[in-house]
Amino acid sequence: MPELRHDWRIEEINALLAMPFSDLMFKAHQVHREHFPANQVQVSTLLSIKTGACPEDCGYCSQSAKHDTSLERETLLPLQEVIDSAKTAQAHGATRFCMGAAWRNPTDKNLERVIEMVQAVKGMGLETCVTLGMLTDRQANRLKGAGLDYYNHNLDTSPEFYGNVISTRTFQDRLDTLEHVRNAGINVCSGGILGMGETRVDRARLLQQLANMKFHPESVPINDLVKIEGTPLAGVEKLDPFEFIRTVAAARIMMPKSYVRLSAGRAEMTDEMQAWCFFAGANSIFYGDKLLTTENPGESHDQQLFARLGIQAEAGQAGSVHM
Repeated sequence: MPELRHDWRIEEINALLAMPFSDLMFKAHQVHREHFPANQVQVSTLLSIKTGACPEDCGYCSQSAKHDTSLERETLLPLQEVIDSAKTAQAHGATRFCMGAAWRNPTDKNLERVIEMVQAVKGMGLETCVTLGMLTDRQANRLKGAGLDYYNHNLDTSPEFYGNVISTRTFQDRLDTLEHVRNAGINVCSGGILGMGETRVDRARLLQQLANMKFHPESVPINDLVKIEGTPLAGVEKLDPFEFIRTVAAARIMMPKSYVRLSAGRAEMTDEMQAWCFFAGANSIFYGDKLLTTENPGESHDQQLFARLGIQAEAGQAGSVHM
């Protein structure tokens, strides 16, 4: 099998996900060791720079104006507040600073303010990432010119299940934004959310969409749904942890050179579940008490878990950092 493939058939992916658990873990871990240090994890921090009042109707999201989640709305943060947060993140071991704004798409005026943030954070020696909703070609090129390293825009789920979750933008809209980002020369960060009521075939189709892109996303966030009161998905049945781990393993096998990130939902994962995910090939996390508006394990807990597992944080441009 070639090292990098972009022609995965759904039957192959379904077969991967159906393998005996130990066999799948063994295969994924072998692939992981071929491409990454076995006990090293990249650490990112995510800050909400503009919270709430989003016109989209994403069924999982507390920031949608269409859902009553009692979330306090906030306007775009001042530049100095973002810089201070980035300094704190860097001091605690983060090598990438991600900024998220609850927009359907940024206006050009708001984009200029975000560009100031990107330039300031980049100047500190941190990698930069933003998630701002849909982008035009021109906006993507403006962000590239500002020095942006990564743009996050998740596909969320399979094309077939997508309409059960979101109606205000199409699956193709998401693909178009990713194409604009890739054409601008910005690294792509794109993954999905598991546990929204989708089937295993839907999870396979999500992975197929990601792995069969012309270039694999450099970063693939795998989120475990955080059920938020007031959202349409608040009452969905919890996904089997082993199914989540299997999906992480399949992502590692199919996209062997991509960083696979444990994103939202870690606060509800046991340490044992996270350890299995790391073994299966997850090698990136968000740290900090919050991920935009949802809970995340405390920084000290992550440090303790890393110590127990013998994991080190990946060193960034600022020098070697250990958690």
